[in-house]
Amino acid sequence: MQSTRSTGEMEIEYERHGDGQPLVFLHGGMAPSEYWMPVIPALDGYSAVVPQRPGFGTCLDSPTDTGADEVLDREVRYVQSLVNAVDGDPILLGHSYGALTAIEAATDTAVEAVIAYEPAVLPAEYRADAALADRMASLIQNGEREEAVKRYIEQVLHPDGIDDLDAWLAEWPAWPDCVDLAEEVVWMNRSVERYRLPDRLDVDAATLVLAGTDGPDFLRWSARNVHDALPHSRFVEFDGVSHGGPAEAPELVAAEVDVFLQK
Repeated sequence: MQSTRSTGEMEIEYERHGDGQPLVFLHGGMAPSEYWMPVIPALDGYSAVVPQRPGFGTCLDSPTDTGADEVLDREVRYVQSLVNAVDGDPILLGHSYGALTAIEAATDTAVEAVIAYEPAVLPAEYRADAALADRMASLIQNGEREEAVKRYIEQVLHPDGIDDLDAWLAEWPAWPDCVDLAEEVVWMNRSVERYRLPDRLDVDAATLVLAGTDGPDFLRWSARNVHDALPHSRFVEFDGVSHGGPAEAPELVAAEVDVFLQK
């Protein structure tokens, strides 16, 4: 683990693996930085820079100490500070909420390129009825933390359902840590529900937007909407891959990333 202090605002902590151009991996809602471990070996031509998102293992105050409107802004500032801290011309690779953070950070920070897998942006027709954050918060207030996290898993990670969710969770090593992150996920979802995608995203860097056919429909649509809002974007959709594409199909995703970055 390496660490550096930025301009007095926050401490940046990250792991760095390998040599080459820095490729910054930004994880999503329920996934810790270890989410990227299957992908990093497939992109061994780059120097993998793997931070923890604020509130997900760093020394920063938890998002539960601030308002939903401030969460995305703080995470964007964290990424911008990280970009300034590493040597070289960084590339940002984000998944879900990390993809949204990568794109927003690139609107005001010079990066070589951005890769965004299913950015966590709600299309307007979904946002009007979005209430996941409220449902989770109510369950947590009633002492039902596990049930709160299950609602997130059912709606975002496995929208087509799992035959025996409890049995699946019992075999999932990340489950206890996910329960501990319940409040952070509530704030993250509130910020997603309030986010409005502009008609145009002022990102000068070339951007690759990725999606899978087997994830939630709203995230597939949001990926296309984000692609349309970017001035220099390429869109690729993977058949038979879900929202967890980078961990689920790392070689497939890495191959597309390599092609994009080599152009």
